[in-house]
Amino acid sequence: MARARTMKGAVQSAQTEGERAAKKAAYSPLMDKLARLGYGVKGLIYILIGLLAVQGALGKSATPADQIGAIVQISKLRYGEIALALVLVGLVSYSLWGLIRAILDPYHKGNDTAGLLARGGYLVSAITYASFVFPTYELLTGKGSGSNQTSKFVASLMSMPFGRLIVGLIGLGVLAGGIYQVYLGITANFDKQFKAYALNADQRRIAIESGRIGTVARGIVFAIAGFFLTIAAYYARPSQAQGLRGAFTFLAQQPYGLWLLGIIATGLVVFGIYSLMCAAWFRFKDTQS
Repeated sequence: MARARTMKGAVQSAQTEGERAAKKAAYSPLMDKLARLGYGVKGLIYILIGLLAVQGALGKSATPADQIGAIVQISKLRYGEIALALVLVGLVSYSLWGLIRAILDPYHKGNDTAGLLARGGYLVSAITYASFVFPTYELLTGKGSGSNQTSKFVASLMSMPFGRLIVGLIGLGVLAGGIYQVYLGITANFDKQFKAYALNADQRRIAIESGRIGTVARGIVFAIAGFFLTIAAYYARPSQAQGLRGAFTFLAQQPYGLWLLGIIATGLVVFGIYSLMCAAWFRFKDTQS
């Protein structure tokens, strides 16, 4: 009996030490810098997505207005290989930061319904940005074209057992996530995202409003993309799953579509700017409490 208690104590001690080591690494100065790089890469990607959406609607660009399309544009810069390498590191870093937020809960979201939804969103974010790592690596090594793979990916999922159900659940998840982002954009306290001492009153107001506008715009686009993914599963038509590109096409086809698309695209550019602000000013060290 005493031996069992000793073993249990040793296991608990090892677990505690493991948690301490994980938190120490997660909140280290290196992770601070990597998370900020991740926010910067995210911001650049969304700025380019917004610009590509407008150019595509005006017939001035055939590059898909989605994350991969934005990364392709980065690869065409003068020092494209260096830029892609930074993007690759940034994507990995942002994915890690998403896992840290989801698992270690540095923002103290808790385990109630609202907290679990927020932490689940961080996990989805981590998985989403991790999914861009391999295409970016292929572009960097010259093995990929960056062509849109959404329909092919959905078709491969649908060919699996219960594939349509899986795709449908993913679509509903993306739809719900988009609606939740709109809700957050309207109700969330973006003031808590930034260091209190880092911004003056005008900068803080701009940052908060940018976060609200950008999050609502991104939520609308994600909700539309999730809806089409769900419809693709329901009718077993993978071609209807077009990701962000399909969402922008849908917006452009509505009455006053170009104006509507322009407003949403501008909102995504604003979200990108907000992410760049996060790269410089978001609270990281304060989360260690």
